[in-house]
Amino acid sequence: MKAVDMLKALGVVVCVAMASNAYAQASDAAASPATAASAKAAKKATKKTDHQLEVDVRRALSKAQGFDVSNVFVKARNGAVVLTGTVPEGNQIGQAEEIAKAVPGVKSVSNKISLGTQGGGG
Repeated sequence: MKAVDMLKALGVVVCVAMASNAYAQASDAAASPATAASAKAAKKATKKTDHQLEVDVRRALSKAQGFDVSNVFVKARNGAVVLTGTVPEGNQIGQAEEIAKAVPGVKSVSNKISLGTQGGGG
């Protein structure tokens, strides 16, 4: 008789454990889609902001007197701007960095522009 009571008690414990585990999974599943949607929306907004910052920096470079922006590339990520490419005159390397730093929204500038000839002649 004691074995039957022990099995009943064990069965109750197993049922309680299963029910609480199922509840925890249901709660996590309900919160997950909303979190994923907001994370996706935030990522999309950040990407749009980064693209606009790239456009703004490139526009500022193109408006600079005597600066040839044709071989300069701008990449932005969370306000950090990376300048790459080549310019025909050495003083334009520093000029590009100063112009980029002055654009609203730019937090930092990594200047990887090098001195080179236009058209990539060889």
